[in-house]
Amino acid sequence: MIDKSKKTLYNEKAVLVGVITQNQNEERTKEYLKELAFLAETAGAETQKIFTQKLEMPDSYTYVGSGKFNEIAEFVAQNEIDTVIFDDELSSAQIRNIEKGLKVKILDRTNLILDIFAQRAQTAHAKTQVELAQYQYLLPRLKGMWTHLERQQGGIGMRGPGEKEIETDKRIVKDKISKLKEDLIKIDKQQFQQRKNRGQLVRVALVGYTNVGKSTLMNILSKSDIFAENKLFATLDTTVRKVVIENMPFLLSDTVGFIRKLPHHLVESFKSTLDEVRESDILIHVVDISHFNFEEQLEIVTKTLTEIGAGDKKTFIVFNKIDAYSYIKKDDDDLTPKLQENYSLEELKNMWFAKKENSVFISAKQKINIEELKKLLYEETKKIHAERFPFDNFLY
Repeated sequence: MIDKSKKTLYNEKAVLVGVITQNQNEERTKEYLKELAFLAETAGAETQKIFTQKLEMPDSYTYVGSGKFNEIAEFVAQNEIDTVIFDDELSSAQIRNIEKGLKVKILDRTNLILDIFAQRAQTAHAKTQVELAQYQYLLPRLKGMWTHLERQQGGIGMRGPGEKEIETDKRIVKDKISKLKEDLIKIDKQQFQQRKNRGQLVRVALVGYTNVGKSTLMNILSKSDIFAENKLFATLDTTVRKVVIENMPFLLSDTVGFIRKLPHHLVESFKSTLDEVRESDILIHVVDISHFNFEEQLEIVTKTLTEIGAGDKKTFIVFNKIDAYSYIKKDDDDLTPKLQENYSLEELKNMWFAKKENSVFISAKQKINIEELKKLLYEETKKIHAERFPFDNFLY
């Protein structure tokens, strides 16, 4: 586990591996691997080296070609690497073959995300959801993974069911999945009743890519002290607070952040958590404007919201972290096309993604333009409240 008393403590040395394909160019692969390194850091590993290779598609035997695989094996052996993490999901055969050649712990992106969720889960609800996702990931990989797991003693990717090597039988795992699903149904009923008991107050949900500042914004709007830090998935359990802007009360929820290549098992097992988003009246889509690839992050969240049935919700787009935004100004005589990094904040505000109705540029950390956001929220929640309670004139 990570010692939170220290600023950074790495328990394992890791190597990251990704492939450049026809569907994923070099620039995008580098960005994905940069995010994978952040995931590894969040889990408690320090990245020692990143390997990439250009292939039409990942090799079905060892993910990368034999020459690159030998290069990785040599580096792993010479530098006492603990873990090799691959940027895509691996099959049981790939895991078995790679582990046989590298003789260290092998993780893929999905397993790493599941491990972070296992670390962050606090409530019985979240723990049950994570455990279900872990077993669903594990079931088709039992044949290739258990000899590997029996030899490992904890660490990243080994939390939860990975430590219970005695439960390697598929029947037992299937029974465990069924039991966890039953437990979740019971918890979901309780959660539904809790949401129902909140009455008809307008409900607003914070959504967005992981680590864009949702929890910080939650703290400001609700005047609370929700845990927030510069790590991926700092928030896992949904938090709900009553907020009053001027004389208008509403419920504000902070939900788990989305991420590219989000494991299907997590979406499925976190269905009840995502119900908080689906049942909200308004979504606040928080975007980290200082991230050089924020447009893709915006699109990923928008696509995920559509997939979970929340794409038609009234949405405010909140471009956060304007205090951290920087750009490289081009010379006037430079005739080459502008890149995203060359646009000023004022120029970005005039682009398509910012000119949508109900968008605002803020800094939650520095509390810049928070009043503008509150005004938007007040006007919209007042409209919904007036429709829901037409005789509640004292509010207007």
